[in-house]
Amino acid sequence: MRQIILESRLKGAIAFDIGQLEKQCQKLVDTRAARGKIYPLSMVVVMLILAKLAGEDKPSGMTTWIRERQEQLWALFGWSRQRMVCLNTIRTIMSEVLKPDDLEKVLRDYLHQTYGGFTSRLVTIDGKTMRGTIPKGLKRGVHLLAVYLPEEGVVLKQVQVGVTENEISAAAGLLAGIDLRGRIVCADAMQTQRDLSAEIVSRGGDYLWFVKDNQPTLNADVRQFFTPPHHSAGWYIAPLPRTVVEETTAGHGRIELRRLTLMVDKDNFLNWPALQQLFMLERHITHTKSKRATTEIVYGITSCSPHSADARQLLTATRHYWGIENGLHYRRDVTLHEDATRISHQNMATVMATLNNFVIGLSQKMGFSNLAHARRHFDFHISRLLFSFS
Repeated sequence: MRQIILESRLKGAIAFDIGQLEKQCQKLVDTRAARGKIYPLSMVVVMLILAKLAGEDKPSGMTTWIRERQEQLWALFGWSRQRMVCLNTIRTIMSEVLKPDDLEKVLRDYLHQTYGGFTSRLVTIDGKTMRGTIPKGLKRGVHLLAVYLPEEGVVLKQVQVGVTENEISAAAGLLAGIDLRGRIVCADAMQTQRDLSAEIVSRGGDYLWFVKDNQPTLNADVRQFFTPPHHSAGWYIAPLPRTVVEETTAGHGRIELRRLTLMVDKDNFLNWPALQQLFMLERHITHTKSKRATTEIVYGITSCSPHSADARQLLTATRHYWGIENGLHYRRDVTLHEDATRISHQNMATVMATLNNFVIGLSQKMGFSNLAHARRHFDFHISRLLFSFS
């Protein structure tokens, strides 16, 4: 394969070496019979990634993109056959040949080896249903639970939540094989579970959970810390020690004030594994045009000690937690049109989600904060370099 390297032209960014990616994809196990292997599996995967980087999201569109550039792709891969992969072949490869776990590992290793490893301390967990996989008349489609590094835009691992299980039972398997030492695992209230908390701490990590009504006793106990004491004539009870930090951000037509109040449970009042601190997070949002203001208050707990994570660090962590919604799921839905892509085969849907995760991670590693802008950049430069082979 000829070397083709894309640069982002952003200060300090690292280039994207497509030849190195193809070499990495050669590690994928090809289960096809020898007589059925017309196109190398690594070649097909790289072409799919190039098509998706260039703006194509559906298998039909990706196939058209490849076939319209077949002569240039022949030159890129040193391909001698005068024919190009068709839609049925691509569908077969994505639904029957590619194993999502293997593909995920190969693409994750490429990002890890090329861009200096994954150093983020914060790890987030969240799930997403691929709406394009929901059969007509039913409510359940392919549901994927992911471990995500919001500061780096990289999915470390993704598992499919079976029909007979939920995100709670799938979370333990999701974290298996991931090094949690020195990391903080953050998730919404669904994952606020005793067993998962104990497992994370036993593996050298810390948890940061939000607390809601699915744990009513814990929720009531945490709220009690932030409830002012009752006053009676002649009696005074000093408030418990606390630290308060806040930050204000503006953008997208609104001003948001986030205030975190942090307290230490010195007397182990809360009966929860390894719990050390608890917090109240207030979000005050003002819409600049309508002047409409809203307020939201949520509570949370963490095993982080005051020395390992102070109030300011926890406020930053809670803000970055929403990165899995805005930085991953929103981009897959809106920019990569994942929910609008109708897919009936579960394996094919998971492979498509894995490719989407890679495109997001690669774009962020190359310095792009806007995925749509990154894809326009890739579209222009991939086509320019390919047609330079003509």
